[in-house]
Amino acid sequence: MDPLAVLIKKLKEHSSLSQEDLLEIRRLPCSVRELDSHEDFIRQGDRPKVSAIVVEGMLARYHLLPNGARQYLSFHLAGDMPDSQCLFIEVMDHAVCAIGKAFVASVPHRDLMKLFDSRPKVGAAIWRETLIDAAIFREAITNNSARSAPARMAHLFCELFYRSRASGLTRDDTCILPIGLNQLGEALGLSLATVNRALANLRDTDLADFKSGSLTIRNWAGLADCGEFNPRYLHLRREPF
Repeated sequence: MDPLAVLIKKLKEHSSLSQEDLLEIRRLPCSVRELDSHEDFIRQGDRPKVSAIVVEGMLARYHLLPNGARQYLSFHLAGDMPDSQCLFIEVMDHAVCAIGKAFVASVPHRDLMKLFDSRPKVGAAIWRETLIDAAIFREAITNNSARSAPARMAHLFCELFYRSRASGLTRDDTCILPIGLNQLGEALGLSLATVNRALANLRDTDLADFKSGSLTIRNWAGLADCGEFNPRYLHLRREPF
């Protein structure tokens, strides 16, 4: 798949770009590589010279703790730029890795900055990506500190399904989420036992099912109500439902 076409599709979810803007995006130099599951694209402490575009699969942003544990901060789908903040900071304070196998394009910072100078609307669109990331971080803080375990899981599932559907990555009521149960716990601040109980709760109430990296929504309205999910923080131009 053309990585720049994937990026354009993503930016158009929330920004208006002219044909000239799109043409200049398509001229960006980039190289694509395949990442194995759990392989880092960028490590905490790196001084990167490129930014990532998720072409296929899923990436995650995480903090590595001194004891080797991880706190997953956000998950990123096709078209996302999970490390665009590194355009403006020298040293990475977090890492980005693949969740399952993934294809990622690298775009040199110098070429992105030149593009921002020549096409300010493109710069604004990518900056908007970072602002939406920040909104997702704020929502995650509230989710992990103020909701019950089933509600936390329901909210995360709603967010990932909503974003997947907006990007055309769902089939009927199902989307691929190659997230392990331990990773769910590391994202939601829950033990593995609590993750299993929360999943059982969502299954028993016939709201959603998650197994083998596949999320199926049984009752969207009920799941959104359980997780107190309101998609306004994602700032999409069009609702996918």
